[in-house]
Amino acid sequence: MILDLQQLSTIDKQYYLQHIIAPRPICFASTIDKAGRVNLSPFSFFNLFSTDPAIVVFSPSRRVRDNTIKHTLENVLEVPEVAINIVDYDMVQQTSLASCEYGKDVSEFDKAGFTVQPAQLIQPPLVKESKAKMECKVLEVKPLGDKGGAGNLVICEVLRIHLDESIVNGNGRIDQRKLKHVARLGGNWYCKIDETNLFEVEKPNVKLGIGFDALPAPIRNSKVLSGNDLGILANVEVLPQQQPGFSDIHFEQLLADANNKSETIHQYAAHLIAAGKVAEAWQVLLRS
Repeated sequence: MILDLQQLSTIDKQYYLQHIIAPRPICFASTIDKAGRVNLSPFSFFNLFSTDPAIVVFSPSRRVRDNTIKHTLENVLEVPEVAINIVDYDMVQQTSLASCEYGKDVSEFDKAGFTVQPAQLIQPPLVKESKAKMECKVLEVKPLGDKGGAGNLVICEVLRIHLDESIVNGNGRIDQRKLKHVARLGGNWYCKIDETNLFEVEKPNVKLGIGFDALPAPIRNSKVLSGNDLGILANVEVLPQQQPGFSDIHFEQLLADANNKSETIHQYAAHLIAAGKVAEAWQVLLRS
């Protein structure tokens, strides 16, 4: 299935893009106008783009149905400040309620049941219920078009971060398992990040992995090992060598069975990789 975006309606473009470019973090933005009226609204076109300076960007797009702009955009053009509150699972339904298009004089804090927490450096208030929030100044608002669906990049510098103690460990670091992020998918779909779906991927950073091309051909061309398995194996700095003292009872049993083929050995290696025993998996593969 191939889609030519020039042939799609704006609604269809939005549908496909929001479903495949996901999950997206949610910027729960608190802003204020010159009259002191506060607006609170979520935006999933949002991410981190620089750490020094600390820059985040979110985009309140023009409405597709009537090409009007949102109160958030109006506010940051009047008062270039924004409090960005990170959404977690405990507040996702309230956050969704705040996305209703209430009038400019209506408080989304009241409608969605959130508590106003005064900021320290900016005028817009923070959402007390959010466990991680940022006080930001708006550096630039960059329109991307004048049609319905066109984004407006609100480029913000983070001035101060507020963290709830419940998500911080004894070393002053955030425990990723305790901050149950919520992210936006397509349509009505969201996802929750918790311990059941968290996993770690070791980054190469300074060291260089040997790469797929350096893997021995029987391993690289395995009919059993997945791309992820091979990616883990190829992340070692030096191609491992057989260790004479290596011992693995189950592996020895597999070798002793004349009926076992290389696929069976590779299945066991994949099991070891899944268990985090990469060095052992290498020894099994090198001896098979």
